[in-house]
Amino acid sequence: MIEIVKTLVVDDHPLFARATKALLEQIERVEVVGIANDAKQCLEQVEMYQPELIFLDYQLPDQTGIEVAAAIKSRYPHTLIVIFTGVELDSIINKLIEIKVSGVLSKESNERVIINMVNCILEGQTMLPISYFHRMQFLERYEQESFMLIEEEIQMLSMLVKGATHEQIAEQIYMSKRSVDNYLRKIYDKLGVKTRTEAMGKFIKSKYYA
Repeated sequence: MIEIVKTLVVDDHPLFARATKALLEQIERVEVVGIANDAKQCLEQVEMYQPELIFLDYQLPDQTGIEVAAAIKSRYPHTLIVIFTGVELDSIINKLIEIKVSGVLSKESNERVIINMVNCILEGQTMLPISYFHRMQFLERYEQESFMLIEEEIQMLSMLVKGATHEQIAEQIYMSKRSVDNYLRKIYDKLGVKTRTEAMGKFIKSKYYA
């Protein structure tokens, strides 16, 4: 008897979600039990159906795929999650590996690639673009040479990412605004950036962002 794999599709574009559902249901073992349009619906349906496999859009209206995947994995660590994304892999791959998603697919992937990915995952394997696979050694070396952040620096950058002003940071950590300004300049130097936006971008891509 074939074991059915309950599958959830999460995408805020209804046409894309329905197309993904129809494609996945061509796979003999797969049964799509639901479609969710945002993170809230996704988490609700995960609780309701407890799917074994989730196709998760990286860019949802209320949360990122990283946040949703982390929430699911914390409660159901054996759930297989495939991230659908239109963004450059280099910026998110390390965080997704840390969360232990099962695969990452470009939204431009054709039907054969998507079906192959599912079959690989159900056999305990995954797929990577060859061009990315060839760069993995380089990326690992880059991570080893990367910056180190202490607790106070991580706290400040986390607050920046959440939209806090320098005044709000100063109030929260009991420091003068001038001290915060000086501290952040030193952090920017450590990161090798010049602006707040660049610092937040580099921090989000780092192992320190959670």
